[in-house]
Amino acid sequence: MTSNVGPTVRRRRLGQELRRLRQEKGMTAEEVAEELMVSQSKISRLENGRRSISQRDVRDLCRTYKVEDKALVDSLMQMAKESRQQGWWNAFGDVPYSVYIGFETDAASLRVYEPQVLPGLLQTPEYAEAVISGALPEAPQDQIAQRVQVRLRRQERITDPLAPLRLWAVVDEAAMRRVVGDSKIMSDQLDYLVRMSHEPHVTVQALPFDMGSHPGMSGQFTILEFSDESDTSVVYLEGVTSDLYLEKLSDVQSYSMMYEHLRAQALNADQSRQFITEVAQEHARRHRERGGTTPAG
Repeated sequence: MTSNVGPTVRRRRLGQELRRLRQEKGMTAEEVAEELMVSQSKISRLENGRRSISQRDVRDLCRTYKVEDKALVDSLMQMAKESRQQGWWNAFGDVPYSVYIGFETDAASLRVYEPQVLPGLLQTPEYAEAVISGALPEAPQDQIAQRVQVRLRRQERITDPLAPLRLWAVVDEAAMRRVVGDSKIMSDQLDYLVRMSHEPHVTVQALPFDMGSHPGMSGQFTILEFSDESDTSVVYLEGVTSDLYLEKLSDVQSYSMMYEHLRAQALNADQSRQFITEVAQEHARRHRERGGTTPAG
């Protein structure tokens, strides 16, 4: 039941197994909570893998479900122990989207739609700093620097020579034309995006304005897929103060269908490179027209 995955996926697998045991026992989460004298929300959080699970939690739940298979109990206890290990992101302090990073770290592939900014895994350091600074105007510089470092660390999945992350990104024209930082930063960023799109495991498709309305107009989303069949896909929706993770098969299927429509409406890979290069050249030209300087403000 264990494999070479991070603590986030381990918690998720353990939670799924505990939910299965509860359902086999014919108990509701409310009934379990009442018997253990804990809140129902705790049982729900344990089962959805959103909080760490202690070995004591596993022991109490197994007793409640009258699990007699000692090997299974021992395996679940070991999973609980491993799920409490720290991921690499813990070294950076309090990272608000650590659950997502955990999923991304163990994912085999990502399908991303970005309407406003370029994909985080394909950002240059200068662009990343400008994006984060703009999104968090009141954040101190050390916090911005920390988030940039986390983003750059995440990008190592793309360049991993042994198991690179498969990334498919559909990017709206708005994200390419919005001047984040300055025109030089944008020109360099789009050139980098084109270079990365030549990697065999990276696909970038541009979605120009003249393609009209499309299914992604409601906002950004990411579909994470895993190599182990027991780890179901997850749809990630980023929020301002909280994020949403959709794991129901019907939800994942709905977003997967939306993504297929987005890919069909977007330019193909070669056309996208040409389109992105042309936008990059426009940014470069504006930069030259300003004398190669960053505009004030």
